[in-house]
Amino acid sequence: MKSFHLAGIIPVAGQKSDFNLPWHDTMMPIAPDYFAVERSVVECAYAGCETIWIVCNDDVQPLIRYKIGDYVKDPIWFNRSQYGTYPKNEIKEIPIFYVPIHPKDRGRRDCLSWSVLYGALTAYHISQQISKWLKPKRYYVSFPFGIYPPENLRKHRTQISSTSDFYLSFQDKTVKDGEYLGFTFNEENYKAFKRAIREGTGAHIAGQRFENGRGPQRLPIEERWSQRNFTLKDVFGLANINESNIYEVDWYYNVDSWEKYCYYLGSEQSTLVKRPASTMLAYREFNEIGVDNGEDV
Repeated sequence: MKSFHLAGIIPVAGQKSDFNLPWHDTMMPIAPDYFAVERSVVECAYAGCETIWIVCNDDVQPLIRYKIGDYVKDPIWFNRSQYGTYPKNEIKEIPIFYVPIHPKDRGRRDCLSWSVLYGALTAYHISQQISKWLKPKRYYVSFPFGIYPPENLRKHRTQISSTSDFYLSFQDKTVKDGEYLGFTFNEENYKAFKRAIREGTGAHIAGQRFENGRGPQRLPIEERWSQRNFTLKDVFGLANINESNIYEVDWYYNVDSWEKYCYYLGSEQSTLVKRPASTMLAYREFNEIGVDNGEDV
């Protein structure tokens, strides 16, 4: 039996910005009735993800789930379905799961990079418990604060769901340079990235260190848990992309601050961004067991 589970990871927790609004920053609109986190869901769908894992804490999860729901429909099946005998049954549904950061990590190492790794870890453990055939072989990461056309990934699905790493690039910059551009990684990459977070503070472990064999010495408060301030470049900058598949996106905007967000809204490309049709992206819930809600496609 052959299986390949591509798990989509959308990191929400751990992002720091200057919006200071009542709702979470990933709920900023990038087009009419179209939010940044929804664009990431659409990107994962076009990339060919079989599952999508949104890493967000309990305080923001209800609002995000209210807009997105339990699943999104795979866009590649819409044109195919019109030739089938039962079109409704042939459209693939991609389930969406909401993952809160573990309480022991909050305020300690819950940076955006850790959200990526924790989402992958959760996807692995939960899928493995269901079946060994469901274990993710690779993870695709989409950042809500990176805006670029997700539909172009459709023609690269084969490369994304392969044994080689896949990186999006813009002007020769990738996530290695701290940009919010999608990429894939596997279990070996995960171990290297996690090691970068664990050992990034040298011998700093749980706010302590050993000095001259005299036992643990307390660090100054400002030096403890420095992982929470790690940038994407600090963790993913060690990735080797020399033998990876790289796709140069047509345009890209970083919207992790109010100034950059305004710059995006004033750009010509912002007028090209549209919310996908409701047949693909709309609030939907899975039926309860034994209940048919009679939804039509």
